[in-house]
Amino acid sequence: MRLRQHINVILIFALALWSSASIALEYRAIQPSKAVLYDAPSTEARKLFAIGQGYPVEVIVNLGQWVKVRDNQGGLSWIELKDLSVKRTLLVVSPQAEIRQAADVSSPLVCKVDKDVVLDYVEPPKNGWVKVHHRDGLSGYVQVTSLWGL
Repeated sequence: MRLRQHINVILIFALALWSSASIALEYRAIQPSKAVLYDAPSTEARKLFAIGQGYPVEVIVNLGQWVKVRDNQGGLSWIELKDLSVKRTLLVVSPQAEIRQAADVSSPLVCKVDKDVVLDYVEPPKNGWVKVHHRDGLSGYVQVTSLWGL
């Protein structure tokens, strides 16, 4: 009897892990040149800070005209839906990221980009690399460990 209870607990735990792992995260980018983030879903709420165009945020809750978002440092705030784009961007979080011609560390280097640079998301990650595009027109692959927003 006791063994059966342990097995049931393990199965429930495994199911919970599997179901939470299958939830897709939703990311958006800031649309206007500057957008205000608030501590509550209202323009009457306290303004926390302004955020620049292209900056990626993770959608936590969507209440129609207001969206609760998380930034790359884990901060939670509210933003008006009209200030979010469906465009995907990624933020460089390592001190410096290398954009390579192919998804391989031995591939020729396209360029290096510094921390907090925003890159356009081009193709989904594969084998630890994601295809990106820099606003200066350069494209290539970056290791996913150097980026936030995936």
